[in-house]
Amino acid sequence: MRTGRPKAELTLTAEERHTLEQWTRRPKTAQALARRARSVLACATGQPHHTVAAAFKTTGQPVGRWRRRFVERRLEGLLDEPRPGTSRRTSAVAVERLLALTLETTPKAATHWSSRDMAKICGLSQSTVSRIWRAFGLQPYRTETFNLSQAPLFIEKVRDVVGLYLNPPDKALVLCVEENAQIQALDRTRPLLPMRPGQVERRTHDSRRHGTTALFAALNVKTGQVIGPLHQRQRSREFRTFLDTMAATVPAEVDVHLILDNEGTHKTAMIRRWLLKRPRVHVHFTPTSASWLNLVERWFALLTEKQLRRGVHRSTQALRDAIRAYITHTNDQPKPFGWTKTADEILASVARFCHRTSDSGH
Repeated sequence: MRTGRPKAELTLTAEERHTLEQWTRRPKTAQALARRARSVLACATGQPHHTVAAAFKTTGQPVGRWRRRFVERRLEGLLDEPRPGTSRRTSAVAVERLLALTLETTPKAATHWSSRDMAKICGLSQSTVSRIWRAFGLQPYRTETFNLSQAPLFIEKVRDVVGLYLNPPDKALVLCVEENAQIQALDRTRPLLPMRPGQVERRTHDSRRHGTTALFAALNVKTGQVIGPLHQRQRSREFRTFLDTMAATVPAEVDVHLILDNEGTHKTAMIRRWLLKRPRVHVHFTPTSASWLNLVERWFALLTEKQLRRGVHRSTQALRDAIRAYITHTNDQPKPFGWTKTADEILASVARFCHRTSDSGH
C-alpha cells in the first residue's frame, strides 16, 4: 500500500536534458544550481527521493521541492528568484540631476568635472558620484581625438583598398607600403633601474639623442612578412631605391598592388616614371587623414611598442640593428593581420559619426 503525498510525473525533453547536463558540467555554473540540476536528472530516472538524497548527501525534502518546482515551472523553477535587497538611498531625481550636470555643463574653473567637484555641487558623496558614473559609462576625466578625412574621393578609395583586403586579386601580391621617418636613437642619461617585486622598471625622463634613421616597410597582406630596408633620409630617391628592392623580391610574372598614402615622395616625376616602366605594379592611394586603412601602420605600432619605446640605443647603428632584428623575428614567425569590416560597414560608421558631430551643437 502506497503512503505519503503522490509525486508528480517527471519527464524531460531532449532540450531540457541537454540544458540540465550543461548546468552540471559548466565551470561557471553556481554550485546550488548544479546540485538542483543533478537532483532533477536523477529523479527523471525514476529513483525515489531518499535514494537521490543519499547519493547527493542531502535530505528528501529539498529533492522533492526542486522536483516539484521543475514540474510546475520547468527550467525556470530551478533558478533563484530575485531578492529585494537594501532600500535605495539615492533618488532617481538626484541621479538625473547628476547626469544632466555631467553631460551638459562644465565647472567654473576647469574644463571637465571631477568626482569631488561634482559631489560638492550635488550634495552626494564622492564614492556615490563615481559609482553612478561607472553605471552609466561616463568618464569626464578622459578624452580622445578623431580625424575625419575630407578627401574628395573618400568613398571610392575606401572601397578600393578594403576590396583588396577582403577579395585580393588572383595571382597577385598586395603590399601595404609606408615610411617611418626620423626614428630617433635614444639613450637615457642614467642607467635603468630594473624591475623588482613591488617596483616597476624606472628610467630618467630625459634622454640623449644619437641621430635618426628612416624605415621603409612593405607588409605582405597575405603572409604577414615585411620588407624593411633602412635609409638615412626620407626622400623620393630613397623611396625609389626601396621600390627597386621590393620589385627584386617579387617574381616577375606576378602583379603587385601597392597600398600607400598621398605623401609627396610617392608622387614625384621620378616615381611616376618608375611606375610607367613597370605596368605590373598598380598603386592604390588611401584617402588623406585615413592612415588607419593601411595595415602596415599596425605593424609600425607593434615595432614601436615592442622595440623602440623602451629601447636604449647608444648609436644609430644600434638602432638599425634592433629594427633589423625585429624584422627578422617578424619574418621568421609571420602572422598576417585580419581585416574584417566591409567598406559598407566602414562608411556607415563614418556616416553615423558625422551625423553625431553635426548635431552636437558645437
